[in-house]
Amino acid sequence: MSIRYARQEALWGEEGQRKLAQAHVAVIGAGGLGSPALLYLAGAGVGRISLFDDDVVSPSNLHRQVIHTTAAIGTPKTDSAAAALRALNPEVEISCHGRLETATALEQLRGCDVLLDGTDNFDARYLCSWAAHSLGIPHIWASILGFDAQMSVFWSGKGPVYEDVFPTAPAPGEVPSCSQAGVLGPIVGVVGSAMALEALKIITGVGTPLMGTLGYYEALSGTWEYIPIRSTGAEPTQPDDAPEVREIPAHTMLIDVRTDPERARSTIPNSAHLPLNRILAGENPDIAPGEVAVIYCASGIRSAQAVHALRERGYSQVVSLRGGINAWLEQQGAC
Repeated sequence: MSIRYARQEALWGEEGQRKLAQAHVAVIGAGGLGSPALLYLAGAGVGRISLFDDDVVSPSNLHRQVIHTTAAIGTPKTDSAAAALRALNPEVEISCHGRLETATALEQLRGCDVLLDGTDNFDARYLCSWAAHSLGIPHIWASILGFDAQMSVFWSGKGPVYEDVFPTAPAPGEVPSCSQAGVLGPIVGVVGSAMALEALKIITGVGTPLMGTLGYYEALSGTWEYIPIRSTGAEPTQPDDAPEVREIPAHTMLIDVRTDPERARSTIPNSAHLPLNRILAGENPDIAPGEVAVIYCASGIRSAQAVHALRERGYSQVVSLRGGINAWLEQQGAC
C-alpha cells in the first residue's frame, strides 16, 4: 500500500487505486470549477489528466481559481495548473491543450474514461455533451450562478444527457456571466470538489454516480436539493464553435457596441462605434466582404447579442470579444 494513497486505499482497496492509476480524465476548463477538481483528481492519483483551456491567469481569477497564484498572472492557465498538479503529485501525467474545438475534440478525447466539464458558457457545454455522447463516456457537468449551483452526471446510453435538461441554449444575454452576477470562491470549491468525487466514484466503481438526478446547491442555506431528471430521447449533435475570440487578431476591424457615455470613459484604440440598439433596430456595420470584425462591449454580453443578430443577416465573419473591454483592460494591466 502506497503511503501517499493509504487513507483512500483503506476505503476502496488496492484494486480501486489501481483503477485510478490507469484512468484518463479530461478536464475542460482550469477555472473556478476546474481548480478544485484538478487538485483532488491529481491528489487521488488519477494516472493521466488532459487539461483544456485557452485563457490566461488574471488578477480577477485568484479569489476563486485556487490552483493559480499571483506569480502566474499573465501565463496560460494550462501551464499554471499543470505546474501546481505536478508539484502536488509528480506521479500524474498531465497533457495541456488549448480550447476544445469541434474539429479536433473527438481525436483529443478518444481514450478518456471520464469528461469533467468545468466550462462557463453554453457553446462549450454542448460541445462537451456531443463529444461525451460520441465517445460513450460519462459527462460530469456543473454550473454556478450567484449563490446557487447545479450539478449532474450525464451518460449517453445509460442515463440522461445535457440536452435532456437544456434542449436549446438561451439567447445571448439571457443568462448573466460570472462577471455580471458575481461568484464566490467557496461555492466553486464545494461544487468542483463534488465533481471530482463523482469522477472517482465512476472510475473505482464505489458508490452510485449522480445520474438521473440534478443536484441543486443553495449556498446561503448550505443545502442540497435533488431533482429527478429523465431521458427524453434527446441526442447531442455536433455544435458549431462559439463565435468569439479572447484576443484581437492583427489588422482586424473593431466595432464598439457600447453607449456613448461608456465609450467616453474608455475605448480600444482604432475601433468604430455602432451601439447595440442601432444594430438590433436593423442598422448594419460597414464591413467589407470577407473582412473579419471583432465586436466588443463591456463584458461580452451585448457583443454576443450583436454577433447573433448580424450573423442572422449574413455577416458570417463577425465574432465577439470574450470578456469585452473589461478583459482587454485587465490584460493591459489597466484594472
